[in-house]
Amino acid sequence: MSKPLTDHEKRKQISVRGIAGLGDVAEIKKSFNRHLHFTLVKDRNVATPRDYYFALAHTVRDHLVGRWIRTQQYYYEKDPKKITNGWQVEEADDWLRYGNPWEKARPEYMLPVHFYGRVEQTHEGPKWVDTQVVLAMPYDTPVPGYKNNTVNTMRLWSAKAPNDFNLQEFNVGDYIQAVLDRNLAENISRVLYPNDNFFEGKELRLKQEYFVVAATLQDIIRRFKSSKFGCRDPVRTSFEAFSEKVAIQLNDTHPALAIPELMRILVDIERLDWEKAWEITTKTCAYTNHTVLPEALERWPIYMFEKLLPRHLQIIYEINQRHLDRVAALYPGDSDRLCRMSLIEEGNPKRINMAHLCVVGSHAVNGVARIHSDIVKTTVFKDFCDIEPEKFQNKTNGITPRRWLLLCNPGLADIIAEKIGEEFLTDLFQLRKLLDFVDDSMFIRDVANVKQENKLKFAAYLESEYKVNINPESIFDIQVKRIHEYKRQLLNCLHVITLYNRIKKEPNKKFVPRTVMIGGKAAPGYHMAKMIIKLFTSVGEVVNHDPVVGDRLKVIFLENYRVSLAEKVIPAADLSEQISTAGTEASGTGNMKFMLNGALTIGTMDGANVEMAEEAGEENLFIFGMRVEDVEAMDKKGEYYERLPELKQVIDQISAGYFSPKEPELFKDMVNMLMNHDRFKVFADYEAYISCQEKVNELYRNPKEWTKKVIRNIAASGKFSSDRTIAEYAREIWGVEPSDVKIPPPNEPRE
Repeated sequence: MSKPLTDHEKRKQISVRGIAGLGDVAEIKKSFNRHLHFTLVKDRNVATPRDYYFALAHTVRDHLVGRWIRTQQYYYEKDPKKITNGWQVEEADDWLRYGNPWEKARPEYMLPVHFYGRVEQTHEGPKWVDTQVVLAMPYDTPVPGYKNNTVNTMRLWSAKAPNDFNLQEFNVGDYIQAVLDRNLAENISRVLYPNDNFFEGKELRLKQEYFVVAATLQDIIRRFKSSKFGCRDPVRTSFEAFSEKVAIQLNDTHPALAIPELMRILVDIERLDWEKAWEITTKTCAYTNHTVLPEALERWPIYMFEKLLPRHLQIIYEINQRHLDRVAALYPGDSDRLCRMSLIEEGNPKRINMAHLCVVGSHAVNGVARIHSDIVKTTVFKDFCDIEPEKFQNKTNGITPRRWLLLCNPGLADIIAEKIGEEFLTDLFQLRKLLDFVDDSMFIRDVANVKQENKLKFAAYLESEYKVNINPESIFDIQVKRIHEYKRQLLNCLHVITLYNRIKKEPNKKFVPRTVMIGGKAAPGYHMAKMIIKLFTSVGEVVNHDPVVGDRLKVIFLENYRVSLAEKVIPAADLSEQISTAGTEASGTGNMKFMLNGALTIGTMDGANVEMAEEAGEENLFIFGMRVEDVEAMDKKGEYYERLPELKQVIDQISAGYFSPKEPELFKDMVNMLMNHDRFKVFADYEAYISCQEKVNELYRNPKEWTKKVIRNIAASGKFSSDRTIAEYAREIWGVEPSDVKIPPPNEPRE
């Protein structure tokens, strides 16, 4: 008589003999094993009965799919188009409606996140009680390295209501309220970037920020306490080595709550004393600043914290008190300095300055381009820099050449590889070798041909999507980025109208043809940004249908700008518009993508443009306009309108409704802003910008010289690889040495 199988032996095999009607049993077994391994990411040693159930379910589903597809009714798919009658209109982009094959749900690591409640003083210390709980469900996405067998994890979180959420209401018959409350809990992760012009939107935004921070920190601490992969039982109990094992980079102020949340966990739950917890927190956290615009630096009202996160408010008050005590000791009697450096801003209502919290709670603070990092140290964080200058660094942004050259522009990548080999894909500084081929007529021809092929492809795409015939010989003049006044899409628009007026004035003159494209999204509650989109689309309506203009000028707004569209746009661009007011753009990364893909830059000395000009030589970019010091010193206002006839004509046309005949006063507020409150100096840079655009036209008439400048720009792109950026973060902030060790693949034994 055979010996009964142990549970372990049972898990080692699966029988499908009892399943009726199967054709190929071997294939079913193979499918089962495949799903267990690749779908559920388990092997037989660790799989649970539920895992076997899901593997079998996936196997059966595979057999049903063919019939399932044929049974489905036609499903109408509505694209998230963004422009209706020239206006941006937000529509839900339900990107998960069909599921996401790249992610793996991890319900076994679901975590509770607390909101609201009150703080109770107990003999053990403060206790946050009577909270509402929302569950954070993790979803893991694999992020593969390039040819190194390394696959990292990106963990995202989805909000789920607990099963007992308002069950009492449900049981007494208030079904609707129970469902509404459940939806309210799950709304936290339902909408990205809610409109925060209203209280509900602001509260939702703060909830989102805390939700992600709280879930992630719990997860980090669970991992830190575990001794080996997959272990859930805590092994480490001391936090002495925490900052050596964990680095938290605060990417802008949105995750700033990581500082008080880590303090809450260490002090309230792990029972560390305040000084030790603060030492661990500051050694672990570092802060990257992304903007110096005052309105973009988060300032949350105290009353919102009192309601939503009462314990965190207490912790922030304590952090602030200790911080101000230190400042007062360094600068006795300097009450103005204390006021400037406080984490709490006086006013009605009082607010928490989240950028100050980040600076105080981090061991390193960096900007994202050299000029930006210098501005940060001399303006918004000057007082902090005076006390701790060693804390402030620069980390110029970068882009990955794998996506932004090899994947999106294979033609250009191929001709580069033919000249210098393939090492540039992992060491972008190798592109410097292309300088040896600046005068190589064959290479010049190849670069020009690749660009023209990309333009022809993109012109065909535009014709199919926008029903506009594009002249592929025209300059593809492109500005794609968030719509914002400081980025000055308005200045671009004024240039388009100026070109239009010149063509109308001299219709028989030979003009360099130009296709001007702007793409990007406005924040849902940003009225002026939406008006800028409306003006540009209105100008396009007039210009594109004017027979006098023909194909010499076309104006296109690129709807629903996104990565997949960027991968088409950027390789086709001739001219990259990087025209923000000097001192306002932190860095930019689009500027780097265009440079790497063979577009020439017209831009101000702002953000990473400064370093691009250094790398390539200022003569190889079209630099114009005021520098930072000019903007700061400027006090002129209304003279440009009267002094510049072309500018006056453009503004008068907009004001009189030339581009909005059915609503003549549509752009009245915009004109008033430009005439009286031109904060971002559109008028002041107009003349220099128009003049610089004429230099663009002049060079474009000489294709060989244009392409030589293109090659010099590509050759100078090496500094702007994200590989360099991340290596600098690793060495200078996280305290780890980057490694190029190649992990052996799964089918090879580990050393």
